[in-house]
Amino acid sequence: MAPAELRVEVVWGPAPHDVRRVALVLPAGSTAAQALAASGLLAEFPGLADAALGVWGRSCEPGHVLRDADRVEVYRGLTVDPKEARRLRHGQKGRQRPKG
Repeated sequence: MAPAELRVEVVWGPAPHDVRRVALVLPAGSTAAQALAASGLLAEFPGLADAALGVWGRSCEPGHVLRDADRVEVYRGLTVDPKEARRLRHGQKGRQRPKG
């Protein structure tokens, strides 16, 4: 027998080391988009309306139907290409290869 309500969590990190977590109780059959709307994060950060969503580390569509104990993750876009970030970190360490 399916539960009449779901306990889910919506998680979003607006910046590194800043994580917002909102625990919710939603009706069975609720979607990832409905969880995001119910979390209140859209009211605080309207730009999240077009954000990519996932459940437990796997991307999903906004219409993905949730199950009890799911964690809906709101993904922010990359600000720097990962390869470029590695190059920048490597350059900051001051390492230089010996010539010759």
